[in-house]
Amino acid sequence: MQRILIVGAGFAGMYAALSAARLRDERGISPRALEIAVVAPEPRLVVRPRLYERAPETLAAPLAELFDAVDVRYEQGRVEAIDPASHSVAVVGFDGARRSLSYDRLVLAAGSLGFKPDIPGLAKFAFSVDQMDDAVVLDRHLKALADRPPSPARDTVVVAGGGFTGIEVATEMPSRLREILGPRANVRVLIVDRNEVIAPAMGPNPRPLIEKALRAEGVETRLGVGVSKITEGSVTLSDGQTIESATVIWAAGMRANPLTEQFRAAERDRSGRLVVDRNLRLPEVPAVFAAGDTAQALTDDLGHRALMSCQHANRLGAAAGHNVAADLLGVPLEPYQQKNYVTCLDLGPDDAVFTRGWDAQVELVGDKAKAMKREINTQWIYPPKANRADAFKAAEWARLVDY
Repeated sequence: MQRILIVGAGFAGMYAALSAARLRDERGISPRALEIAVVAPEPRLVVRPRLYERAPETLAAPLAELFDAVDVRYEQGRVEAIDPASHSVAVVGFDGARRSLSYDRLVLAAGSLGFKPDIPGLAKFAFSVDQMDDAVVLDRHLKALADRPPSPARDTVVVAGGGFTGIEVATEMPSRLREILGPRANVRVLIVDRNEVIAPAMGPNPRPLIEKALRAEGVETRLGVGVSKITEGSVTLSDGQTIESATVIWAAGMRANPLTEQFRAAERDRSGRLVVDRNLRLPEVPAVFAAGDTAQALTDDLGHRALMSCQHANRLGAAAGHNVAADLLGVPLEPYQQKNYVTCLDLGPDDAVFTRGWDAQVELVGDKAKAMKREINTQWIYPPKANRADAFKAAEWARLVDY
């Protein structure tokens, strides 16, 4: 028996498993001859793009029945180490017991973590929406603010980071805080970013719309400055200004899962992502493929590279799953490509902006973009139904669709 081992059950890991199972089924190969296994702490997909929303504990989808439907084995545990020489991984279970799993081919789809530099007070006092547990802690903190007397610190939220996540968090906060503190609360929400413009990665086309939405929601911006210190009730900026705030939300960048460091011979980029070839294989470690936020991959022949987003993770996962199975089954590999790129940025309760292309041409704004955002968040990014036909159809769609 041969084994494909997939590390991670996020968007990339889920679609890698479904896509590998689809090709195995298409080729008439028995699961007893080619086993596909997913190792992750829990058999669920955390819908990470929605963790800035209310009730974050509800934003996950079960995967156990879906994996069963396509004969993918789930292995509970956290991968602690990977040994490329012996083709094995060390897994730690909830009970602390350690075991080893071997593989013939590996797909690393372990995702990413929020980047937290060594800023005084950041680890102890800042909040985030990076992982579900983080978002739940923030949600509970916000609700508990209602038990405090009014004060500038209670009523002020500082969001560190003016990128995609920071903007979505910030524009969600005014209405969320007024629900908790009451409509007369002196709510203040402030974005702080070292860049000179808001949403620098999105380019100039949607920026006027983003700035207009921020003003409409009452969200202030402080650009060209960073955070230098955080306490329980304040944040100090790099220009020396101190702002009273009991809620500092860190949204200033991502780094690939540290498991990428296990492949010492492989090249990694500044975000810790493994540099893969067009088939998503590590050139230096041929038995290993990477997908999602652990992979730095070219999306086209123009030099564009996949971003740390579920849009790219879905396609990367499906492509990696297909290719890792194809590699073992003697089927030609298919180079990954994803020429088109879209964004749909939430801008508060009634607003959003939808763009297309790497130059972010605006296609939808206002309520039409908001309807698109709701559809993406509540339908498109969720797993398929737990049956073989729907699962394999979704895997094929994820592998071939170009938005």
